[in-house]
Order: sequence, then C-alpha cells, then structure tokens
Amino acid sequence: MSVNKVILLGNCGRDPEVREGGSGKWATFSLATSERAYTNKNGIQVPERTEWHNIVVFGNTVNVVEARVKKGQPLYIEGKLRSRKYTDRNGQERTATEVVVDVLELLNRAPQTEQREMPQGAPRIMVNQQPPADDSYPLW
Repeated sequence: MSVNKVILLGNCGRDPEVREGGSGKWATFSLATSERAYTNKNGIQVPERTEWHNIVVFGNTVNVVEARVKKGQPLYIEGKLRSRKYTDRNGQERTATEVVVDVLELLNRAPQTEQREMPQGAPRIMVNQQPPADDSYPLW
C-alpha cells in the first residue's frame, strides 16, 4: 500500500497561467508556504524559510481558478505529487515536480489584529479530473 498526498496552506505566488492544448485546459501557478522565524532554547535564531511549490489544475476548475485566484490569495490545496520529464528551450532534459490539485479552497485574509482561522463556508472546489497520462502539457 502507498499514499501520495500533499496538503498545503499558503499564498499564491503569481497569477495563474491558463493554457489549452490537445489534452484540454490547465492552469499553473506557484504557491509559497513559509515557516516563521524563531529563536530556539539555545538562543540560536532560525530565519523564516519559504518554500515554493509548482501547482497544476486541470478540468473545469481551471475556469474558477482563472476568475478567482490572484497573486497573494491565500489557498488551501490538497493534491498529489507528480514528477515528469521535459525538454527545455535549450534542449536540456529536465525533471519537474508538481502538485496536481484534487481539492482547492479559497481563503480570506484575516486582519492582523484578529486570530487567524479558516473562514466558515469558504469556497471549496473539488477536482475530479485526472491529468493527461501522456504529460502533454508544457511546464510553466
């Protein structure tokens, strides 16, 4: 038995880029997740660390992502990791690791003075379409 599941809570790093090809429509964007800076028990300061994730959305959800997701938008994403090979513009073979979205939830920004909570009734978008089996969509 194996499990391939990713859960991310972060901010959209750039406006989604929507493309269409022989395998249908898809959207790509980056998502930033951050760990806050802190000082450990020994007094050592650990700086903030930000990770960037490549996100891919397929199917009808692309229309919602295109209309509602913008740079800076807080998002909750559930999906699976997928790696694929492609050839870049210089002819170099590269490998890309992406998060293929199963569930996308649009979150609202909480004011800085209030405690942050997930809003009740936030739009939750379930994605049921599988990505193309032939990796026919280009990277970014």
